[in-house]
Amino acid sequence: MAELRADPVVMVGGGWDAYRLLDSGGGRKFEAYGPYSFIRPEPQAMWRPRRGEWDADGEFVPGSDEDGGGRWQFARPVPGDGWTLGLEGNVRFTAQCTPFRHLGFFPDMAPVWDWMGAQLAGRTDAETLNLFGYTGVGTLALSRFGRVSHVDASKKSVAQARENAALSGLIDAPIRWLVDDAAKFAAREVRRGRRYDGIILDPPKFGRGPDGEVWRLEEHLPGLMTDCRRLLDADSRFLFLTAYAVRMSSLALAGLVHETLAELPGTVEHGELAVREDGGGRLLPTAIFARWSNPG
Repeated sequence: MAELRADPVVMVGGGWDAYRLLDSGGGRKFEAYGPYSFIRPEPQAMWRPRRGEWDADGEFVPGSDEDGGGRWQFARPVPGDGWTLGLEGNVRFTAQCTPFRHLGFFPDMAPVWDWMGAQLAGRTDAETLNLFGYTGVGTLALSRFGRVSHVDASKKSVAQARENAALSGLIDAPIRWLVDDAAKFAAREVRRGRRYDGIILDPPKFGRGPDGEVWRLEEHLPGLMTDCRRLLDADSRFLFLTAYAVRMSSLALAGLVHETLAELPGTVEHGELAVREDGGGRLLPTAIFARWSNPG
């Protein structure tokens, strides 16, 4: 029976060549994405910035509503079609200033990709599933361990993920690229009798599938988790669930994961993702998570 650990865990990401958190404070953050620097809103940065004036190439100025609107303003030219960044190893991807205030990947997920790799260490035949896979950086990181099924409702995101695979020299990697509603896909996989060694899911608070399906996290996550449980067994290695911009505790996510996976061996943990400021500075929290691991 899976053990639920009550004490929270903080998974901290540091900077690397592709990304650094330069400073934060006053409800904003100052970041470097390779050769370009940007200012973006960050409500959790309630402290004062440590640096003086931030000299950024661009800034995302939020709209007056609470629905994520806003626009980019640029002080210097930034490539409109993006620029190439990378992780350790052969994973390469395109960073780009999107209308949704982010830049085409989530750097705070770097320790998650490392953690998943540790669960599959030594494997080359693993079957993993990336639900809500976005532009595929996590999928490419997992592909060295075996076959990955990458699922996202956005045709544009899946196309970008395939382009990232080509940038990485992984166009022939064993990856299934699927434009599909994550919940419907998982349910079909259950009916097919499929199983996976690991599942990562990063569901939005609200979203729509390719055929107009409506997703609401609090309403639909329990059912999706039930199907994820049916895709795992006692030989599976992990499940990792993240949630951004939600008014809930990581304990709530852990409670759901533990209840759903209680019959499996292993451990359920929960906590926060965070990024450390450049030079070993403060930790900026970004998301909550719950994870299940099974060393076998």
